[in-house]
Amino acid sequence: MTSLFSGARTRPTTTVGRVSVPLVPGPDDADDRHVMGRAVAEAIAGPNATEDRQRRVWRLIGPLFGAVWVVFLSEPARESWANPDPLLRWCGIVGVALSAAGFVMSVFLLRRTFAEEGRIARRWGFVSVAIQVVGVVLACLAAQEHGLVGTVFISVSAIYLLRTPRALLVTVGLVVVMLVLPRVVPGWEPEDGNVAALVLATLATYGFAQLVERNHQLQLAQEEVAALAVSRERERIARDMHDVLGHSLTVISVKSELAGRLVAADPGRAAAEVADIQSLARSALADVRGMVAATRHVTLAGELAAARRALDAASIDAQLPGAVDAVPEDLRELFAWAVREGTTNVLRHAAAGRVVVTLAPDRIVVEDDGRGAQPCPDDDGAPGRASAPGSPGDAPGHGLAGLRERAEAAGATVETGPSPLGGFRLAVRAGRRSGGATGARIGR
Repeated sequence: MTSLFSGARTRPTTTVGRVSVPLVPGPDDADDRHVMGRAVAEAIAGPNATEDRQRRVWRLIGPLFGAVWVVFLSEPARESWANPDPLLRWCGIVGVALSAAGFVMSVFLLRRTFAEEGRIARRWGFVSVAIQVVGVVLACLAAQEHGLVGTVFISVSAIYLLRTPRALLVTVGLVVVMLVLPRVVPGWEPEDGNVAALVLATLATYGFAQLVERNHQLQLAQEEVAALAVSRERERIARDMHDVLGHSLTVISVKSELAGRLVAADPGRAAAEVADIQSLARSALADVRGMVAATRHVTLAGELAAARRALDAASIDAQLPGAVDAVPEDLRELFAWAVREGTTNVLRHAAAGRVVVTLAPDRIVVEDDGRGAQPCPDDDGAPGRASAPGSPGDAPGHGLAGLRERAEAAGATVETGPSPLGGFRLAVRAGRRSGGATGARIGR
């Protein structure tokens, strides 16, 4: 269940298995990654391990549970054995045996009723109930009204295994039989105690069956949460890989092309560009290691400086803010990701000659005068590539999807569309902020 905690550390959480997992990473990102990883591992193994434990426990207590109930068939067995007619005597003994066998069968079917083979178990449940009905009929031939004790077991089995209106019909029918039959068959004596036992056993069984059903539904919900946790972790890894390597590799691609063109014309500058490429490669490697160790952070000032270098290398006129002091601390990391994503998209897709980044306390806007197309979602990283308006490439790319996730976690929104400069416009706008409130920190 999602919960919110007040203060600067406001972060929604969810429970996976037995572990509380933050949906939005915070300052203790390394701990969050460790918790998420452990939660996912437990969530994957948990349901299977629980299922195995339940099967082992039921194999032990199932026969004991059935045996305890079968003891109550001792009365019709004793009365059947006391019948002077040999044929009726053995009919009664066989009937009691069938009642016991049918009930024990229902006990073993009970564990399978809530598993994947539940339909098979219910189909055999009808067989179990039918066997017990035959057993009660045979027992009544020898033990008379005492043989009706077996109807209690029929009702219990029906509720456990059928769990449908059929079970209710079976129970009502059994109550009618126990009330009417002893009063219309000569020589039989009504035993209201058996009727009371049937009603009480039915109510208790129904309550227990509902408890088992709710527990089964809870287990299914936990398995679904486990699957969602795994999916969330995969999406996070994909987003991190895109954010960590996408920008760096794009800049490396731009600079390598520039260095190739400068080799003959300006060897000194070409060597400087190659040195920058080496530095970027080392930085990208450090980012990957930081992502694995969950220690990587981005800063707004650092991303603006990196954007200026990358745009200058691509011979793009960049109009960037010189200070970030006006931006609240809790929004700077989100805006830094916006700068990185906007710069990456300009280098990859826009073929722009000018980029303008506008910074305000509650928003950041990245605009260009390029082609005005949306980033390709399956872009191969080649600079200058863009999708035509109205084409399948108009769908937002992986980077924009990741930026939207971060913005949503901070209560902000991402806006994309045509720019007044003639190209593409990317804006991140913070939500309405109350006095003294701070947004959630945006994780990787």
